[in-house]
Amino acid sequence: MILFAIIDILGSIPIVIQLRQKAGHIQSGKASLVALVLMILFLFIGEQLLKIIGLDISSFAIAGSFVIFFLAMEMILGVNFFKEEMPESVSVVPLAFPLIAGSGTLTTLLSLKSQYATQDIIAGIILNMIFVYIVLKNTARLEKLFGKAGLNILRKAFGIILLAIAIKLFRANTGL
Repeated sequence: MILFAIIDILGSIPIVIQLRQKAGHIQSGKASLVALVLMILFLFIGEQLLKIIGLDISSFAIAGSFVIFFLAMEMILGVNFFKEEMPESVSVVPLAFPLIAGSGTLTTLLSLKSQYATQDIIAGIILNMIFVYIVLKNTARLEKLFGKAGLNILRKAFGIILLAIAIKLFRANTGL
């Protein structure tokens, strides 16, 4: 349940739909699989990998909070900060990482490691990725269900929630 709250694919629906509109297609399976592999790898080698490149978990989380912050500002203000050309389909960036398997998720995995058995965490990751896949596969249906006005409302509301998550992540890792 902790991972479900952190990944928050339901809260990311407006971003996912926006990405699909920009790119034209979302590769649900590829995004889910890449996120799954990233999370399992990070569970086992994340802390060592960060140490090798001279980073601590807090710095990684703060960097991720900035990415989340700017995604939230795009949602709230309707301004594009990320001006790179969108590929024909979206899978790895920015969907699998940092949206699904972002710094919040990855740092949470490291903290869960000290409280739960590794096989339980892996089971939680797999269950979450199945749910993520189902949501990603049905973005066109969800877009029709909500309509343009509903999506605008959701985008603004979840933008504020995403902004709050970014600030919480930043504060938790800076001691502010």
